[in-house]
Amino acid sequence: MKYITKAIWILSIVSLLTDTASEMLYPVMPIYLKAIGFSVVLIGVLEGVAEATAGLSKGYFGKLSDVMGKRVPFVQLGYTLSAVSKPLLALYAFPLWIFFARTLDRFGKGIRTGARDAILSDEATPATKGKVFGFHRAMDTLGAVIGPGLALLYLYIYPQDYRTLFLIAFIPGLLAILASLLLHKEQAGFSTPKAKINFFSFFGYWKYSPPAYRRLVAGLLVFALFNSSDVFLLLKIKQAGLSDTAVIGIYIFYNLVYALFAFPAGIVADKIGLKKMFIFGLALFAGVYFGMSANNSLYVYLLLFLLYGMYAAATEGISKAWISNITNKQDTATAIGTYAGFQSICTMVASSLAGLVWYSFGASATFIFTGVATLLVIVYLLLFVTYNPDTSMQQV
Repeated sequence: MKYITKAIWILSIVSLLTDTASEMLYPVMPIYLKAIGFSVVLIGVLEGVAEATAGLSKGYFGKLSDVMGKRVPFVQLGYTLSAVSKPLLALYAFPLWIFFARTLDRFGKGIRTGARDAILSDEATPATKGKVFGFHRAMDTLGAVIGPGLALLYLYIYPQDYRTLFLIAFIPGLLAILASLLLHKEQAGFSTPKAKINFFSFFGYWKYSPPAYRRLVAGLLVFALFNSSDVFLLLKIKQAGLSDTAVIGIYIFYNLVYALFAFPAGIVADKIGLKKMFIFGLALFAGVYFGMSANNSLYVYLLLFLLYGMYAAATEGISKAWISNITNKQDTATAIGTYAGFQSICTMVASSLAGLVWYSFGASATFIFTGVATLLVIVYLLLFVTYNPDTSMQQV
């Protein structure tokens, strides 16, 4: 564990606390939104817009972090905005206000993500990227176990009291802000020519990025184009007749699996190769979506969410580790942010499209469509994308 430095520990604890706050609300959000009049289509649009905001701002602020040569201020500001957004959700039930509060949360995520991932990358070597990103994802996702657990306990005592839950979620968010202050404010360790950038200037990175980056990201973006929000998985099991408690319980189970497998997946990925681990994860994803297309029992849903947790562990941190290993160190935040920017557009389309397909053809069509598309992405990665990290790129 000597490769888990102080900075990695701090970032991981901050992420754990923030995810505790966010995930207290995530599994109840679709239930709450439907209760105040949101349709399935509008929920899809909300999630799409929120994720698009996060992704596009990841690109801009990732580029800005590289240009300024600073990381910590972006991390601290981003976590602060996300924490503040939680109690705002409790103030009003108007759709526009909900859009604003949810978007503010995602905007905070966009500000911090590129800089945070760049710090993680700087603290690792090409041979330990899987472990480092896996450890961070494990800690982050542990918050996704604690958060829903607290929500489940609270709603058991105070059924349907969602607004108070939004206020309670501010507490771990505030602790995350305080923990982020332990990070040392220092230069990122390199100098980049200063240039005026606009909100979309990070897209220019695509033109001069390494060919290996473009090939990989092309496949990841096609996958993102069909990978809608997890809200639809929760809606599916809710539609199957499960109680609110069961829905939250299954979501906790999924995140527990994710948290337990993320670090081991990173260790294995460093040994067998990030590409093999990532493709394994996509195969699990396809299997889960095909399984979700049918009406199943509680036990089958538990199995599917077990596999879904393993998929997340095998892909989320691994994709960032892969990207950081095939790009220049001084462009790490830009590279990850550019991918996130393009991904945000795809995610917005994916969530909106999923809502429309669900509304027009039913839930089964939505999941089958995504499963087939994922299999095509696997074929593309196997045939056209290689994993040959250039360690010289990781030198300052």
